[in-house]
Amino acid sequence: QVLLVESGGGLVQAGGSLRLSCAASGRSLRYYAVAWFRQASGKGKEREFVAVIDWSGSTTYYPDAVKGRFTISRDSAKNTVYLQMISLKPEDTAVYYCAADSGLRLPVSPERFGSWGQGTQVTVSS
Repeated sequence: QVLLVESGGGLVQAGGSLRLSCAASGRSLRYYAVAWFRQASGKGKEREFVAVIDWSGSTTYYPDAVKGRFTISRDSAKNTVYLQMISLKPEDTAVYYCAADSGLRLPVSPERFGSWGQGTQVTVSS
């Protein structure tokens, strides 16, 4: 498994932007697909898929809820994957997690990812 650490979360007003980072250690991310998920607080809230990028960086997928606002990218030299978020909404408030897997398989679901970070809180105020 690869060790993942998220950073870049914080408090931002609606309409603002944040860039999250997912830094890997212990192993190169070069041949991993990496995804971002989020989980809002509250009973029954499931971990929601936000973005995924394949090992080459040439293929990405987003759900409709974030398409056009979120962009996932990767920097192999820095062993890091990013999630650029713009036009943030209060409903984007959640803990954001990155996860890695040996391949990009659809549909994207948390169960298919074996390595996870501990998460970073994103709070969007109205």
